[in-house]
Amino acid sequence: MTNILSEPTASTTQILSDVLMAEFVSAFEQGEVLAYPTEAVFGLGCDPDNQDAVEKVLAIKTRPQDKGLILIAASIEQLNPYIDTSSLNAAMMERVNTTWPGPFTWIMPKAARTPDYLTGGRDTIAVRVSAHPTVIQLCNAVNKPLVSTSANPSGAEPARNLAQIDTYFGRTVFAIDGEVDHNAQPSKIQDAVTGQILRG
Repeated sequence: MTNILSEPTASTTQILSDVLMAEFVSAFEQGEVLAYPTEAVFGLGCDPDNQDAVEKVLAIKTRPQDKGLILIAASIEQLNPYIDTSSLNAAMMERVNTTWPGPFTWIMPKAARTPDYLTGGRDTIAVRVSAHPTVIQLCNAVNKPLVSTSANPSGAEPARNLAQIDTYFGRTVFAIDGEVDHNAQPSKIQDAVTGQILRG
């Protein structure tokens, strides 16, 4: 497995090359663990429908499966197969929609098809529509969400650059370069039904 770097740029609207995107899609389809920039830190992810890939993410992070995982997407349409909005009224959906796209994670009822290995056995799943240009491009390339958990072994500081990714994981992940906001905090997490704030 090879770490892949995007073309260096100072722009937050960077567009990844067609060659890099083809390599990313191949790694995604082959069930590799992916490292990529998000709003605040680098994330680790994979195809949410590939259980073996999800288990590899959990293993290299040493994260218990029962904690569940976040899905990050370019649009709510990409999340729809994994969530059940039938129990969310118009006011609840409006509250969600006003925060997206952006660094705001919502806990929503899961769809019947959503596997327990993503939710930790819960009836809910954590989801986010990102405004990060790299995340948007990656999710649109595969037309589905990515699993997203902070790129660090459990207990360590989340990676904010490729050097930290390499220190933590070496060549065991497929890494996409990009910018993160070093002053940003991890995304706020709130329950879409109850309104309870789980992480401020």
